[in-house]
Amino acid sequence: MLDLNQYDSLAAALRDALDRFSDHVCLIEADRERENHRLTYRQFRDQSLPLARALEDLGFGADSRAAILMSNQSKWLEAAYAILYRGGVVVPLDYKLTAPEHSELLAHSKAEVLFIEYPLWRALCQAPGFSPETLRAIVVSEAPANADLGPARRWEEVPAGREATYVARKRQDWASIVYSSGTGGRPKGCILTNENYLEQCRSLTTWYPFWPGVRYLSILPTNHAIDFMVGFVGPFVCGAAVVHLRTLRPEFIREAFSRFKITYASVVPLLLKNVERSLRARFDELPPARRRMLDALIGVNRALTKNRPHPRLSRLLLPQVHKAFGGELLALIVGGAFTDPATLQFFYDLGIPVANGYGLTEASTAITVNDLRPFRADTVGKPLPGVEVRIAHPGPDGVGEVWARGKTIMAGYLDDPELTAETIVDGWLRTGDLGWMDDRGHLHLVGRKKNMVVTEGGKNIYPEDIERAFEDLPVKEFCIFAANYLWPVRQLGEMESLVMVLRPDGEGVQADGLRDAVAVRNRRLPDFKRVSGLLLWEREFPRTASLKIKRPELARQISSSVERGAVTPL
Repeated sequence: MLDLNQYDSLAAALRDALDRFSDHVCLIEADRERENHRLTYRQFRDQSLPLARALEDLGFGADSRAAILMSNQSKWLEAAYAILYRGGVVVPLDYKLTAPEHSELLAHSKAEVLFIEYPLWRALCQAPGFSPETLRAIVVSEAPANADLGPARRWEEVPAGREATYVARKRQDWASIVYSSGTGGRPKGCILTNENYLEQCRSLTTWYPFWPGVRYLSILPTNHAIDFMVGFVGPFVCGAAVVHLRTLRPEFIREAFSRFKITYASVVPLLLKNVERSLRARFDELPPARRRMLDALIGVNRALTKNRPHPRLSRLLLPQVHKAFGGELLALIVGGAFTDPATLQFFYDLGIPVANGYGLTEASTAITVNDLRPFRADTVGKPLPGVEVRIAHPGPDGVGEVWARGKTIMAGYLDDPELTAETIVDGWLRTGDLGWMDDRGHLHLVGRKKNMVVTEGGKNIYPEDIERAFEDLPVKEFCIFAANYLWPVRQLGEMESLVMVLRPDGEGVQADGLRDAVAVRNRRLPDFKRVSGLLLWEREFPRTASLKIKRPELARQISSSVERGAVTPL
């Protein structure tokens, strides 16, 4: 891989990587059974630079901002490289958000250029308040030949074969503005610098190196900090290949592991749990004698890999299991939400290590990762090289707020100095999460931010953000909470769900009518933002002088007088 200490910017490192690994495959894009294309590093460069030249023709240069609103595909990375090549700032947007949310984030980020897929462009044009005139250029991919794109231009209209002028940047210059998956009523754009990315990549590849021949399966959206790093920056500076799937149906994900001989993949806990259930079901279907043999071999593998993984040995002992994963898998990477230690141990015993980690967008991706020396299923790992972690204001049990410091910590929140000052204190990132450190330097998490919910699928969501979809409900007032916040659970791994507390508008209101009204609006939201239960509340909500709901006080009243079983499921 490249020596990232020698570079001042992410673009400079990527530029050299395209030359050094020019004949190696860098991208494979597949859609169901069809492989759309595969690109070498040279071909990727040749397809990206015309985009950079088109940006140059617009006057796009140092510190200019361009948003990308696409699903995982090669064009996403081509657009990102073109933006960085011109010294610009990448604004990755989550394609799973609604069009009004996209419109809001485009305005907040002050993006000048937008790269977008055709279906998303159609939806965005219908979003209330969206003004395409605020953008200097809009480039739409995969639009039908007869489609009216309005002020936008087709991706295919960008002339090929044109060189662009490279714009050098420094380590402290901005590289991206990344929004968390749930931005709440107050958009939080994390400003990540070139140094943030270079240092994060250097520390991650110290423990989990990539090299030419490695294939990384990109399942998580590229706009998320983890896949932008591990599914773009990391593989590219090491000469590895990224495999993009245009479908995320489970059967095609499973097939991709064997078809493309995947080496690494990042997954969310929900997907990992589903794979575990599938494997256990297959094991249970085996004849008794074969099942006993399998259990014995798993036991042998567990004993021989106690201190560190031995991929070749595990593949020899459990060939059918590893064949189902392509026979080349070295590790799965998981983060973003709590992962059951029993699930982590299950995979490790099969010879498939799961690198469990913990991080935030504000820290450029990861803060801690399990280095597998030895494997620990009960923690979220140790601080990455170059990252310091401390437990601030610990109680008698050693539990306190997790703070992190290092060159991977963001520069701040876009246009929000007050929130930045609250979040970064003397260089320390206040994560808002609670945890403790053991005597071997491993971090244990015991809680999360009270106003944030991390779903089992790894999404960070904010109740205030979701409430906007229910503003026209026929009730006096309502509020959304995480169920585990109202009724705390003992184990972090229990399913987290959202409960809507409703104060009916008048007497005689039927619960069924309110449930139907909520269900209709619920269906308009992405799955990870949907409310799963209702609680009717007859008392007036406590409010501040400015009429804001006192959420902690309301939660206290509810949890002290109502049992969790009173919630009506949706």
